[in-house]
Amino acid sequence: MSRNTHAVKHLVMAVAISCSATASASDWSDTSINYRYIPKESGFIVDAAGNKVDVAKHIVSLEHISGFKYGSNYFNVDILKSDSKDPANGSTAGAQEVFAIYRNNLNLSSLTGSSMKFGVVKDIAITTGFNAGSKNNENAAQPLAFLFGPTVQFALPSGYLNLGLQAYKETNNSKFAGGKQDFDVAAQLNVVWGIPFNAGVPANFKGFMSVTGPKGTGKGTGIETTTETLLDALVMFDVGSLAGKKDTYYAGVGYRYWNNKFGNDEKAAGFTGVLNKAGHISAPFVQLEAHF
Repeated sequence: MSRNTHAVKHLVMAVAISCSATASASDWSDTSINYRYIPKESGFIVDAAGNKVDVAKHIVSLEHISGFKYGSNYFNVDILKSDSKDPANGSTAGAQEVFAIYRNNLNLSSLTGSSMKFGVVKDIAITTGFNAGSKNNENAAQPLAFLFGPTVQFALPSGYLNLGLQAYKETNNSKFAGGKQDFDVAAQLNVVWGIPFNAGVPANFKGFMSVTGPKGTGKGTGIETTTETLLDALVMFDVGSLAGKKDTYYAGVGYRYWNNKFGNDEKAAGFTGVLNKAGHISAPFVQLEAHF
């Protein structure tokens, strides 16, 4: 196991403990264990004819969000298992991956004691956070990214809609790119939403979209990255409410769109099939959630 993999695990554990401690002193919190199955993810794999090979993935997540006097914390860790089309290094079994996200929002109205409301804006927050991951396939990706910047929180009748513009700095590892990668600081636009509605049972339309600008070559392949777009949109139904367990058990469907995954330009001239369209994702998925 690599030093970076150990670092990711220690970072995840530290934030999980911090979130747990924060939750005990929070104004509100929600923690859930989630399961997702997506049949057409990407492993940057092509067949002998150069056609993209879809990889099915099972994903188990621990997700936590809580609010406190000055803002909110969000933490999510995914454990991903690929099918055999995306094998672990030196194995015929599917690769495994861990990926964690942490976000902290500090609301300016709470910090300054002055209202930030104007028009459709409810508040403005300063967002900091990180992404960290590790995968055990041949490429051995180990992304680590930090971000910082403002987030506008919009006033809705119910639910939430947040729009952030952050500075994003990423490092990674890629065997195919010659090892360690150190990317330039890029602009990242982040949209997060959750809107409750009624569909015979309580339901929630939620998701996120991130748009990351070009981040240079990573000083590895010498190939310029391009703008990357990742969208997850879900409709989740409160099926637990049918058995008197409101806000506890959810089931639903979602859609993932990932264009220019990891910044690889799908339309770049001279790219082999491994990069050109092999990383593109446009696929539905199913998700189950248990909240506690």
